[in-house]
Amino acid sequence: MDGVLVADFSRVLAGPLAAATLADLGAEVIKVERPGTGDDTRAWGPPFAADGTAAYFDAANRSKRGLALDLSDPHDAALARELARRADVLIENFRPGALAKYGLDPATTLAAHPGLVHCTITGFGSGAGAALPGYDFVVQAVGGLMSITGEPGGGPLKAGVALVDVLTAKDAATGILAALRHRDRTGAGQLVEVNLLSSLLGSLVNQASAHLATGRDPGPTGNRHPSIAPYETLACRGGLLAVAVGNDRQFRALADALGAPELADDARFRHNRDRVRHRTDLVKALEDRLAADNPRGWTERLTAVSVPCGPVHTLSEALELAARLGLDPLTPVGEGRIPQVSSPLRLSGTPVTQPAAPPRLDEHGTPLRTWLSGPAGRPLPARM
Repeated sequence: MDGVLVADFSRVLAGPLAAATLADLGAEVIKVERPGTGDDTRAWGPPFAADGTAAYFDAANRSKRGLALDLSDPHDAALARELARRADVLIENFRPGALAKYGLDPATTLAAHPGLVHCTITGFGSGAGAALPGYDFVVQAVGGLMSITGEPGGGPLKAGVALVDVLTAKDAATGILAALRHRDRTGAGQLVEVNLLSSLLGSLVNQASAHLATGRDPGPTGNRHPSIAPYETLACRGGLLAVAVGNDRQFRALADALGAPELADDARFRHNRDRVRHRTDLVKALEDRLAADNPRGWTERLTAVSVPCGPVHTLSEALELAARLGLDPLTPVGEGRIPQVSSPLRLSGTPVTQPAAPPRLDEHGTPLRTWLSGPAGRPLPARM
């Protein structure tokens, strides 16, 4: 995406993360923030880095240039409109209609720049839900995710990360890339709309399909898969082992490795549908045998016979695993700055860019304001 300019007017997570993904792919991203306070996530801590930057902000704003503009100020609003006219992509997550008074709503930006890809991210769409604020936690609740998360009989639980924002960011990036491809062929930009509720519903995949097939609402199953067994965490000596047996061949390999080949011939466990139906008996039979060793020992033995499994790691252990596997999970971005988690994208011909540290508030403001005040044909000033 070298040569693509992205104007990032978004705040918090979904929009900024979508823009950071485009930056990974080579786009130049200018992050526009309100003066004084900036993006809300600059204050979302602890934890903070040594320089006072909130770790949350750093997670979604790598490789951007920082520009502070007060949209209520006529001069700054004019600079913002000029940035929209020069950009290839504009990303924002204001409530529908809120940007109209600044001339930055989709109808105005696309009229002024027909080749623009304007991406708007909302909580509940631009129709009847336009006035509803979009917060990940609330969408996890009203969108059904909490109802299927947690232990049976327990209360609803959110995911351990702002998962809906992350999924929406990926949908936004996908839509933007498709719109740019269309523009490459036709020269025409367009409006890309994504919302948190639709992104969540689209991500419920098999759970949503099961509901549509049966008319029944799925409930929480803890670490158990509702349709596959054993596909869950099982107690071992001193810990838990995650086992993901996806077919009968793998179950037979598991039974053999446990020294209990008869389990694979037991009528209760012979096929997946039998194992799901008799899950309680199955789990007891497996855990009785798994008690002989710890998760690490079983992981080595079962992996050797192609049974998918692994210990339940902490985040630090997960990063260590990725490093051992040669996946280079972390990328430094400068002395005193929090490292970035590496982009998951691996492209053989056009690798992702080396990320730069997230910008400090208005870090690049002076040269960018000069550039926006000058002739439109001038190239973007080089980073200092």
